[in-house]
Amino acid sequence: MTATYKPKNILITGAAGFIASHVCNRLIQNYPEYYIVVLDKLDYCSNLKNLLPSRSSPNFKFIKGDIGSADLVNFILLTESIDTIMHFAAQTHVDNSFGNSFEFTKNNIYGTHVLLEACKVTGQIRRFIHVSTDEVYGETEEDAVVGNHEASQLLPTNPYSATKAGAEMLVMAYGRSYGLPVITTRGNNVYGPNQFPEKLIPKFILLAMEGKTLPIHGDGSNVRSYLYCEDVAEAFEVILHRGEVGHVYNIGTKRERRVIDVAKEICLLFSLNPDTHIKFVENRPFNDQRYFLDDEKLKNLGWSERTTWEEGLKKTTEWYVKNPDWWGDVSGALLPHPRMLMVPGIERQFDGSDARDSNSTFTVDNSSHSQLVFPASSNGRSAQKSSLKFLIYGRTGWIGGLLGEICEKQEIPFEYGRGRLEDRSQLLADIQSVKPTHVFNAAGVTGRPNVDWCESHKPETIRANVVGTLTLADVCRAHGLLLMNYATGCIFEYDEAHPIGSGIGFKEEDKPNFIGSFYSKTKAMVEELLKEYDNVCTLRVRMPISSDLSNPRNFITKITRYSKVVNIPNSMTVLDELLPISIEMAKRNCRGIWNFTNTGVVSHNEILEMYKKYIDPSFQWVNFTLDEQAKVIVAPRSNNEMDASKLKKEFPELLSIKDSLIKHVFQPNKKTSA
Repeated sequence: MTATYKPKNILITGAAGFIASHVCNRLIQNYPEYYIVVLDKLDYCSNLKNLLPSRSSPNFKFIKGDIGSADLVNFILLTESIDTIMHFAAQTHVDNSFGNSFEFTKNNIYGTHVLLEACKVTGQIRRFIHVSTDEVYGETEEDAVVGNHEASQLLPTNPYSATKAGAEMLVMAYGRSYGLPVITTRGNNVYGPNQFPEKLIPKFILLAMEGKTLPIHGDGSNVRSYLYCEDVAEAFEVILHRGEVGHVYNIGTKRERRVIDVAKEICLLFSLNPDTHIKFVENRPFNDQRYFLDDEKLKNLGWSERTTWEEGLKKTTEWYVKNPDWWGDVSGALLPHPRMLMVPGIERQFDGSDARDSNSTFTVDNSSHSQLVFPASSNGRSAQKSSLKFLIYGRTGWIGGLLGEICEKQEIPFEYGRGRLEDRSQLLADIQSVKPTHVFNAAGVTGRPNVDWCESHKPETIRANVVGTLTLADVCRAHGLLLMNYATGCIFEYDEAHPIGSGIGFKEEDKPNFIGSFYSKTKAMVEELLKEYDNVCTLRVRMPISSDLSNPRNFITKITRYSKVVNIPNSMTVLDELLPISIEMAKRNCRGIWNFTNTGVVSHNEILEMYKKYIDPSFQWVNFTLDEQAKVIVAPRSNNEMDASKLKKEFPELLSIKDSLIKHVFQPNKKTSA
């Protein structure tokens, strides 16, 4: 029989999460002689409140940081004299892995590799327990009577399980190549108190508490084995002390349940009719039918499952009923296919003054991140939230700035995004921080001082207008957010079907026909791709005008400063009228493409006549032809009429361009007696 192993200083990664927090609290309680250091980056599914039972213990220390930071990991191993590592930290939700698989590779494989390399370098680790999953075995045949044993082939079927299998290969390699004393565990599904409700059982409980329907992927025939969290914590206690180096241990149960049966049982616990409170939704891209483990090897170490399904489900349900706000706003997790956030550095704090008075040690390390600790309010409670909150990109831009002013006037809470659109991780951090109901994109490259700039800066234009916009749309879609995207109508030009002066405008469904400028080319390209995103509302702005005649981006300001102007009728957007409409469109959940202009057209000369009439009677200008204009510009300009009847139907009060110019621009700025 293997001799009992006695650790001294244990590092537990990811212990603010679900399973690891139960393991940590159990070891703190049962072994006061062990010194336990917790390293957790406090991602969306972590919560410091999960460690409340351990916080006052003198043998407990919490460090906020990422296992991906090699310097931090090496520092902890050396300064805390770590001899044992229990490695739980990982991204674990399969739905998330279909939406952002690279983040799983980064956390589950790279993070594990950093830990292993630190162990090799320091040379002081006596046990490295790597926590894997039953999903690395892949799907078990439905009629199999013997479960997968520890020597079974690994056949992962989704990005999550593939990264866990990859991490296992690294662990095995370091064990064989460098003699690292590794042990690997592969466990069935775990449930119980403190679990983030993206997982099936807590999600169903919280939905049932509110009388809502329970969404089931596919037909609900998938079979899963469920273990209660305290039984699993005991299993890790046994493996820590009795597990044999170089071995793998399955942590499983023979008691299987179909997903549909779990849903029905939870419905009955809340007196709900399963026939009316269960709905079947689109399945995952691949959803393993069954996972079944052979757990005899662990039983031979002395472990056995103690908690019956009925007892465990009752305990779990009672806990969520008593702690409905443990995780705060989890509406995104309760969706049928959640795409929750995987953002480093988002800190969850203990409620109230107990956190500050705790005798335990809490350390924050931000060495691997440029962001972000978001402290709770001073009383430990979240401020009262409005029904709306906007996240706006384009703070330094003209439209973005005006949007902020309108939100302030309408008393709509908003924040400007800090991230660069092409950086997905920064966008995720913004969304986690702001928790918006809607996202507005007024960022992008239009040119400095005009679109000619884009002709000599094509990579920068692509990065902002195409890559950035698509990344933002994808992130918003993954989190169920409507994106209001301010695009351009400068993707059309008059043609035989839409001749000048005909009154026939380009409609939303028309294919762009103007690629004279690289700016317009990128805008047409991204608009076409955005059609694949059902969460985007594309607003085609044209030649924007506002009442601020000092703004150099204002179309009126531009043409009054030109030495010569062309004289062509165009559709235009009066921002004073239409930007408030865009906010109303967000409230109405408008989607798809919209010609975002006033009705009708107005020519350069007609605008300058108004300017002369209302602002400066002495103003003079000179016209020139398109051919003459072409000699002084780098890229051709778009001229067109857009059909705004769709917008007019939604907002009957929408003014014609000429009426809007008088009402919103020239009358407020009137300096003459006209």
